Amino acid sequence: MSASRQFLLLLAVSACCLLTSESSLRAGKYNPVLDVGDQAPTWDKLPATDGKSYSSDSFQDKQVLVIAFTCNSCLYAVDYEDRLNQLAKKYSAKDSPVAVIAINVNLVPVDSLEKMKERATEKQFVFPYLFDQSQKIGQEFGATRTPEFFVLNKERKVIYMGAMDDSTDASKVKQDFVSEAISAALNGKQPETTETIAIGCNVRYKRIRRKN
Repeated sequence: MSASRQFLLLLAVSACCLLTSESSLRAGKYNPVLDVGDQAPTWDKLPATDGKSYSSDSFQDKQVLVIAFTCNSCLYAVDYEDRLNQLAKKYSAKDSPVAVIAINVNLVPVDSLEKMKERATEKQFVFPYLFDQSQKIGQEFGATRTPEFFVLNKERKVIYMGAMDDSTDASKVKQDFVSEAISAALNGKQPETTETIAIGCNVRYKRIRRKN
């Protein structure tokens, strides 16, 4: 092989390694967009089931922010509603250092804001349940499943992302990843488990058809 061809091959390999390295810096083990330690995306005001609108700044006085991407239509998400509500009740006091919220980005009729309001009333949700019709916030967090959880610390960096716990069957849960992450964040630490696979239905993102 000539010296010039060797040089070109070396350049190609180096470029490939660089792209792989940059990709690993941008994404976690299971998340296609964010990695643990990344600054969390922010959002402008989104409508919620309580008639109010919330932005990321609405929770700036909280030391920890837990975000659950969920919906009405997924049976996995429905199975976690009581657990999510129970977690929110634990931190429902006005002076609580933790805020728990949920965001729905699905656009099917059963996941409309009106249907979300009905579900929130029926289940007596105590957490803000936001709707993002643009789906932007879900995409920026790299959320792919419902439910999928993100725990953010005081600096709003991601310290945990993935499943709420280690079993979709509430009676078989042995490890609560989200609660462990909250406790770690309140103590200025990183949780032992920082990322897991979220188990649930696919988030229903709009398909964008490319024009030829």
